[in-house]
Parts: sequence; C-alpha cells; structure tokens
Amino acid sequence: MKFFDFAKYLEKLEKTASRLEITAILKELFKETSRSEIKEVVYLSLGILAPNYENILLNLAEKMVARSIALAYDKDLSIVTKIYKETGDLGNVAEKFSAVHHNQPTSLSPLTVHDVYSKLITIAKDGGEGSQDRKIEKFAELLKNLDSLSVRYVARIPVGKLRLGFSEKTVLDALGIGDEAYNIRPDIGYIAELVKSNRLKDIKPEIGVPVVPMLAARLNSTTEMISKMGEVSVEPKFDGLRIFIHYRRKDNLVKIFTRNMNAIDINTFPELMTLGRHVKADEIILDTEAVGIDPKREFFVDFQKTIQRRRKHNIENSQKEIPLQFQIFDMLLIDGKSFINEPYIVRREMLKNKITNGKLLRIDENTITKDPNVIKNLHLKYLKMGLEGVVVKRANGKYVSGRTGWNWVKMKEEEGMEGRLSDTLDCIVMGYFVGKGKRAQFGLGKILVGIKDEDRIMTLTKVGTGLTEAMLVEIKKRLDKLESREMPKEYEAQKDLIPDVWARPSLIVEVTADSISVSTKHSLGLSLRFPRFLRIREDKGVNEATTLKELKNIAKI
Repeated sequence: MKFFDFAKYLEKLEKTASRLEITAILKELFKETSRSEIKEVVYLSLGILAPNYENILLNLAEKMVARSIALAYDKDLSIVTKIYKETGDLGNVAEKFSAVHHNQPTSLSPLTVHDVYSKLITIAKDGGEGSQDRKIEKFAELLKNLDSLSVRYVARIPVGKLRLGFSEKTVLDALGIGDEAYNIRPDIGYIAELVKSNRLKDIKPEIGVPVVPMLAARLNSTTEMISKMGEVSVEPKFDGLRIFIHYRRKDNLVKIFTRNMNAIDINTFPELMTLGRHVKADEIILDTEAVGIDPKREFFVDFQKTIQRRRKHNIENSQKEIPLQFQIFDMLLIDGKSFINEPYIVRREMLKNKITNGKLLRIDENTITKDPNVIKNLHLKYLKMGLEGVVVKRANGKYVSGRTGWNWVKMKEEEGMEGRLSDTLDCIVMGYFVGKGKRAQFGLGKILVGIKDEDRIMTLTKVGTGLTEAMLVEIKKRLDKLESREMPKEYEAQKDLIPDVWARPSLIVEVTADSISVSTKHSLGLSLRFPRFLRIREDKGVNEATTLKELKNIAKI
C-alpha cells in the first residue's frame, strides 16, 4: 500500500468522532491491506512502532522533530518553532512547509507503508554517540521524500500526538474479534497478522511476551462471594508489586514484567538471576507479588517501600536494605504447555510441584471453602498480620485477563452502603488547574481526574486535598511531559470543567472519597464527595484505570 493512500484513511479517521464510523473506516482499511503489511498498518494507525513491552521508541523529542522539519524544507528553526507555538501541532507545521516545498498540497510520494515503517524502525534503533544528530537527519530525509498529507501524520508519531482517538479495542472490533487473543498476546499487530492468516486459534502464552493480567473485582459481602463463585480459594492480599516472571533454562533467560506489561531490567531485581535453582521446569511463566522485607524486624514493608527497589540506583545497597520475597500465586505456562484454561486449583497443584519454597520464592497459603464465615475470619486474621486482608478466587476458574466475571475478588472491611465509596479508585489524570494563593508557586493547584467507559475517558472529579508540596512538584513535572494543547480526542468534559492545561492519558493516581453523588457538571454523570489524593500508581497503566461499571459496583448504584 502506498503511504499516501494510508494517509488518506488517517485523514478520514481524524475527521471522525463516532466510534462506529471509526470502526467501519478501520475495517475498510484492513480489508485493503495485504497480509505482509497489516502489522505495520495497525502499528502506525495507533502511532506506535511495536507493542509497549518491546520498548522500540523513536526518541525524537519535539525540539528534535522541529529541527528535522527545518532541515527537510530548508527553513530557519526559529520560524518553525514560532509557527509551532502558534498552532501547537508539529504535523500541521510540517504539512504547511511540505506543500510549499513541493509547490502543491499533495505531491504524491512513491513510498509504501513498509518503506516508511522500515525507515522509522531504523531511526528508532540508531543509538550511541552522535545518534541524536543522525536521527534528526534521517527523519528530515524521510519527511522530504513524503507528500504533504503523509508528512502531517508521520511528523506527529514521534511526539505521540497522532490524534485519531481510538485504541486497540477499536482495532479488535474492526478485525471482528474479541479481546481473548489479545489478552494472551498483547501485540495488536501480531494479532492482526494472525487474523489475516486465519491462525488465531494457534495463540498461546510465550516466554518473553507479557500476558494481560487477571485482576480482582470488588465484592464486600462474603455471602455474595460464595453465591457468585461457588467453591473458592481464600488467600492473603499482599501490599506489593505485581510481577510476572518468565524463565527459560536453556539460555538462562529471565524476563520480568509489571502488571501494565512494562518490561523491568533484570538488574533491578538481581536476586532473580538465581531463579533456576528454585524452579523445577525448563520454561515457566509465574504470576507473583514482589514484597519487600524488613530484614531487622522480619516483616513485610508497605508498597511505597517495596517500589523504592525500582527507583534506587545503588541496587546492591537497596537489595540489602529491602530484600524481596516473591509470593507465587499462579502460573500460566510450563514447558511449552499453556495452563490458562485449566481450573485454578489445578494450576495451584502444579505450582507445588514446580516451585521450591524458600526466601526468594514462596507459594501463597490458601484455604478452599464454601463457607462465608471462613472468608471473614481469614480476612480478619490477615489484617492483624499487617496484610491487606484476603483475595478470594473461584476454585475452578480459568485464567481470564481483566476483571471479567467473578473469578477473583478483593474483600473489603466495610459492607458498602448505597452511594458510599467502599474502595479506592484508580483514576486517569486528564489535566490540571493552575494553583491559587499558596499553591500558585507550584503552577498546579488541583488535578482533574476521570475514569474509563469503553474507549472514552470521562471526568469524575477535581482533586486538591491530599496533595503535599512535594507531590505538587512531582505531578507538575510529570504532567509537563504529557501536556496537550487540545483536549485529547478520547476525553469527554463539559465546558465548566475545562482545566487550564490538558494532559495526554498516561498518569494514574489513586483517589478516595466519602461517597459518590449524581452530578450534572461531570461528563460521567457522577462525581465524588470530598475526594482525597492518596498516591501515584506507578504500577498501573491507562488500561487498568477504574471503569464506570466498576465504580457503580463499588458504590452499589
């Protein structure tokens, strides 16, 4: 496919707001795309080069793209920068200069989608001394050889502002499939390739590729748990870092992924280099909770202390200060055989045969029961031990990614009353309001947060309470990198709740409140009473934010 023809589809998508119409356009695009290019078309339509866990990035910041534009069209950088400040869109800036350069708006380029994708991959993989200048030159050369419409979209890709307003879920709808395969192999390009090849049935977990994690829903009544789930396994809930461990013995490969499928350098958790001594398998994928241990008092530390292990530069010292224990509670694959469709109790039994319990790896204790009172008693027991109570799991449940069905649930202390918020929420920071009074010096007073409803992100509340001065500085620094001149296409916000600065969806924060109330101001139709900021959720991504369905379940409304 010529890239110009692809760019015409992107232009249609940019002008379309309706999700149904976007899906129809994508369906048409995929039908016209060959099997050899479908992966590249899907990636580029989402503004990426590869799935997130592969970490293949162009690493071209806005200033570098501006330099590429100036170089491509022989313009003074100050002029490019001035127009960019006025328009806020490097794609439109590049398109304008390209049209003048070619003496017409769409001087056709012979480059194909594959040509452009290959050149972008080459730029992304260029590293080492002098790589910044080389990247700028290569990107400039690519822009110069493209027509002006194509330039609009290619120039937006490095800065993450393609602005088409759809996600992987819409792509799956356009491909005519559900999300089961994507959950097992969260590589949307690879999935599209399988669909085109009629090989979707072949999919299974693979060493080195993360699986979308199974997540716990929320129920406050132990009687309701048994009613919905039948026989259950009751286990302690640890305040740790969700970690997936992939191990292959033949080359001593150890891959580590967070719950939002980001890869972690093995040097962050060097104790896992000895993993082979504790595993009785040649290949295995484990679902675990990494919990920090206080070596002096021999008890678990809280989440904030545990996560310090990811931030410390002096790993050797931090390993002594906060040694980790990996609580093993599930496994997805052993020696090439997938276990995601096996009952939970079968997966647990296999764990006992394959894991050597010790200071590094420890299989969670569990109790099988159909008695609601057993759940209550164990919940109180674990709370007294300083843990977070219990996680309750359907004994015969398969490994189902996300919060589908009642397979895993978290137990909370209070029985929720109607409208009362009996749990915390993981919200997406949509933007912020410039501070007043004492907070003016920080440039941030309150943040606007929202939650997901399908592909839409809708406003829920403004939060200022609980933000310390240190946190104001930290959040402002993060949001500066996510700043958007316009409201992102997937957002919905009413005019009296427009923040001073929009932020692209990326930062997740944990919020609590007294209760939930009906609201005409917020696009969600609901809002929080007396909201309070708790912490940044380093371990969660946008796809793990609280959904509208979950919010209603939490509040019993």
